[in-house]
Amino acid sequence: MLGSITRFLRDEEGATAIEYGIIAGLMATILVAVFGTGASDGLGLILKGIFDAIGKKVTPATA
Repeated sequence: MLGSITRFLRDEEGATAIEYGIIAGLMATILVAVFGTGASDGLGLILKGIFDAIGKKVTPATA
C-alpha cells in the first residue's frame, strides 16, 4: 500500500497537461482583464482614456 502511494506521488505523467491548462487559464484571465467583456470596459478602456488625455495635451503644443 505504501509503495503504491509513493509511486503515485512520484508519477509525473500528465503533469505537463495540467501545467498547460493552468497557463491557458491564466492567459484567458489576462485577456479578459485587458480587453474586457465588451466595448465599454476593461483595461483597454482605461488605457484609451489615458492616451486620449495625453493626445489632447500634446496637440496644442505642436500646433
